[in-house]
Amino acid sequence: MHKIGILSDTHNLLRKPVADILHTCDIILHAGDISTPQILKQLESIAPVYAVRGNTDREWPESLPQTLSIELYGIQIFLIHNKKQIREDLRQKNLIIYGHSHKYEEQQINGQTWLNPGSCGKRRFSLPLTMATLTVTQDGRFAIEKICLESGKHPAEQISSVKDTKELVRCVMRETDKGKSVETIAGSLNISQDLAGQICRLYLTHPGVSADGILKKMGL
Repeated sequence: MHKIGILSDTHNLLRKPVADILHTCDIILHAGDISTPQILKQLESIAPVYAVRGNTDREWPESLPQTLSIELYGIQIFLIHNKKQIREDLRQKNLIIYGHSHKYEEQQINGQTWLNPGSCGKRRFSLPLTMATLTVTQDGRFAIEKICLESGKHPAEQISSVKDTKELVRCVMRETDKGKSVETIAGSLNISQDLAGQICRLYLTHPGVSADGILKKMGL
């Protein structure tokens, strides 16, 4: 039996539960958006890593390819960050791994397995944190296990416990305008840094967005 850890879109965050799972794996596959060489080094200290470059891996990862074709334990595997950029002939591949959307996806298409492990790094909006493991038997058969990870309360649970959710978002917006850090805002409002960071990012990357607009984008 062989076990492979599959992840994507860690965005400069290797969570302890993720590292704990990877310590049980023989090999790690990463479908891009690692963001910093420090995370790659952390992964390499756990197990051999095969990785491709994501759209946020811009200046440092000269050694990371855009695509990667490998054979592991008899399985023909293809890695890419964004499946919309596939140009290769993949008819001989057993497993196609990609990322980018932060959404877990597993499909069987023409006898091939297409897998997006989702994101187990920084959470995007209210999407769950996920990764996958691949178990390969001695006769070459393989099975994929979806792994759902949560770090503390889900943002939706946190925000729904606030009497006036819109006022919470407005408070974060006001504190952001004052130039306060995500850590400071989270502490002053007694919410997680994940939640404060999501609201701050949406506010800063969507000029003119309202509190209602932020809540809608978070799926709340």
